[in-house]
Amino acid sequence: MFKNHPKGLLGAALSNMGERFGYYIMNAVLTLFLCSKFGLNPATGALIYSVFYAGIYVLSLVGGFIADKKSNYKGTIIIGLIIMSIGYGLLSIPIMSNSENINMLLIFTCLSLFLIAFGNGLFKGNLQAIVGQMYDNLENEAKKESEEALIKAKAKRDPGFQIFYVFINIGGLIAPFVAPLLRSWWLGKNYLLYNSDLPALCHKFLKFGESMVGTGANPEDIGKGVIQFENLTKLATDVTQAGASVDPANLTDFCSNYIGIFNTGIHYSFIASIVAMLISLVIFLINKNTLPNPVKKSVKVDTYSAEEKIAMAKEIRQRIFALFAVLGVVIFFWFAFHQNGVSLSFLARDFIQTDKIAPEIWQSVNPFFVIVLTPLIIFIFSRINKKRKEKKKEEISTPMKIVLGMGITALGYIFLTVISKINGYPSYNEYVQLGESAKLAYKSTPLILIGMYFFLTVAELFISPLGLSFVSKIAPKNMQGLCQGLWLTATAIGNSILFVGGILYEHVPLWTCWMVFAAACALSMAVMMFMLKWLENVTKEKKEIK
Repeated sequence: MFKNHPKGLLGAALSNMGERFGYYIMNAVLTLFLCSKFGLNPATGALIYSVFYAGIYVLSLVGGFIADKKSNYKGTIIIGLIIMSIGYGLLSIPIMSNSENINMLLIFTCLSLFLIAFGNGLFKGNLQAIVGQMYDNLENEAKKESEEALIKAKAKRDPGFQIFYVFINIGGLIAPFVAPLLRSWWLGKNYLLYNSDLPALCHKFLKFGESMVGTGANPEDIGKGVIQFENLTKLATDVTQAGASVDPANLTDFCSNYIGIFNTGIHYSFIASIVAMLISLVIFLINKNTLPNPVKKSVKVDTYSAEEKIAMAKEIRQRIFALFAVLGVVIFFWFAFHQNGVSLSFLARDFIQTDKIAPEIWQSVNPFFVIVLTPLIIFIFSRINKKRKEKKKEEISTPMKIVLGMGITALGYIFLTVISKINGYPSYNEYVQLGESAKLAYKSTPLILIGMYFFLTVAELFISPLGLSFVSKIAPKNMQGLCQGLWLTATAIGNSILFVGGILYEHVPLWTCWMVFAAACALSMAVMMFMLKWLENVTKEKKEIK
């Protein structure tokens, strides 16, 4: 796999894999954790998730600027790993929420998330910039040999970033299993069983009592409150095993106890994130000397003629404009793709048969598909491009692959729209008022989620790793960290509106929710098609710019 690739690629990939493993442990449970710990509704939990997820990527712009300014990518990466470890450490402290401390505790949790986001901003884009520099160096060495060697070296960049991306997803494949396992283990130690509906019901009981809806509620809500109270009393008995310290008949004590134990198990899972950060740091330090230092090259400006200076400035502008054009389109991919942590997690929790598989674990389906499908897609594009060369045609461009990726994403959400319409999935606000038997009637086969993640993963492989490669090709040498930060900032903007998924999930029938995402991706694909020729021309006209 690593044959003829730069020596430092494996070390960089392993370091990134460790960091991503720790991150995805937390990410797999974040929205569900916020709702279960603080009693938040899905829309509010999704809003916090959106801000955090956006912060991770927009702070990569800050991290790239710092590394470019200081010409110290490795030091910035090391500091980022340390700061993330501190953030996970704070998040792992199992402080239980109550009416007196809940607001301060939520602020404390958000501060911990900020530290994780800031550390990630220092780490993520700068490691990608180092990988890009590996291939710059590889091409520079090949150029000294022959034109044929240079062509072969340039062909290594896209597969190299795809390999790098596979290692990210190895961490993402394993991580979603950790938090649910630790949570269920801790519940079991306290003679309790896992149930995803209980935390929300417990919070409502502790806040409103047996009415579950508070005083002054209208008759319709009172009826719904009665159903929810009946659900709570039944589930309290169902999840309590012999030897439990609290009698399920004493609902006040039971609810406080269950919420506390449920979330303590999640807090303990964040300790695994700390360990993963430290392993990533050790791997990076061991491989530090094999990694290049992307630095600003010394160039005497007066060696260029006035015409050459004008031409270089024009090309830089064209390349930056092309970068921003692509970034504007992929915003909507990330808006749709990262619903795996928001509305798609809620879908798994509420409408998919997860009695034996926790809803968080479904997030591992995506990285599984990445690992399995990446070699296949590399092979397919290699064969296609070989045949195109034989016919003296150009290779399929990165902008064209992004167009295909947006179309596949739209198809995925159309698939989910049709399924939701056929099954008659209601909004969450309607679903939560139903009795247990009515809820069970809506539970569907896990194949629905597997199919959806297949669509999203194929689209991701057309966009994400090749987008990183595209940025590394088009970025001027003294702006590599900043340009990688810009790519991640586009991801941040997409993530900043993820909460829309939570709002739609809560208030409209689910087929309408998914149709919004399908329309956004289809429109983005059309815009990209309109710009395609220009983007391809800008990429082809690329010259060496320092």
